[in-house]
Amino acid sequence: MREPPDELDWIAALRPLATSSSALGLMDDAAVVPSRPGYDLVISEDAMVAGVHFLADDDAEIVARRLLRTNLSDLAAKGAEPFGYTLMTAWPSGRSWAEQEAFIRGLAADGEDFCVTLLGGDTVSTPGPLTVSATVFGWVPTGRAVRRSGARPGQDLVVLGVIGDGVLGLMAARRELADPDGALARAYRLPEPLLELRGALRAHAAAAADVSDGLIVDALHIAEASHCGLSLDLERMPVSAPARRWLASQPDEAAARLALATGGDDYAIVCATGDGPALVAAVEAECGTAAAVVGAFEAGRGVAIRFHGTELKPARLGWRHR
Repeated sequence: MREPPDELDWIAALRPLATSSSALGLMDDAAVVPSRPGYDLVISEDAMVAGVHFLADDDAEIVARRLLRTNLSDLAAKGAEPFGYTLMTAWPSGRSWAEQEAFIRGLAADGEDFCVTLLGGDTVSTPGPLTVSATVFGWVPTGRAVRRSGARPGQDLVVLGVIGDGVLGLMAARRELADPDGALARAYRLPEPLLELRGALRAHAAAAADVSDGLIVDALHIAEASHCGLSLDLERMPVSAPARRWLASQPDEAAARLALATGGDDYAIVCATGDGPALVAAVEAECGTAAAVVGAFEAGRGVAIRFHGTELKPARLGWRHR
């Protein structure tokens, strides 16, 4: 059996992914990104820890792809076009070279699919669980990044994508929920960053965020950044066919929809717009992505959550790190 790699072996194995000249062949301690006239550089970073953000026994190739996809979702919500990323890995002692090669295969596959190149990073060993982090970089035309803080009272609250597959997918991945075709577990492990929506977002959205911590709390992040409140009608929330089947099996649909809206890991996009129907139509026509107007931004503070007119008072609004 091949000996586990040291740091130099790991960097050498990653070098074929560093195709941009900005990466300097991974021979330096930094990347150098030339300025691009007419564009702003958008940067986002997220980390994942085994047993917290993915299952501890998930294949390393899947972990790598999930890492890239969840980070790229942040760029999607900004209306940005991704081009590169840096990587940090903290490998537990004793992890085999085969696992690390699988991780590289995952990076290579999704790097090609999403047109992003490795720019550099760092690797360390750890006695604790596998921990990985990526910093992603994207371009957006100058002044056109869709921020959280642009919502105004009277604008529509719109969801692009479906809500609930993340939390149901986690249940399926844990074998707590039937998932005959594996669609739900795949939605959890390999979410699709909605990068193809960037044109529609830049044209129609006043503010946006991706739905990583739950629809309600991520919509509330927009409202708080914009100094307004919001109302949300859960019966209007777009859900997938597997989620509809799960809802139909539940004795209390209001409570079940609330669980989907607070579960997180959907990587849909929630946004504010002055013309929700136009944005929904553009997204459905141009990209075939499910979308719906689910509420409105209002004067004041806080969030009002309703199901067919009845106001709900959830114990929690979404995922929070402790």
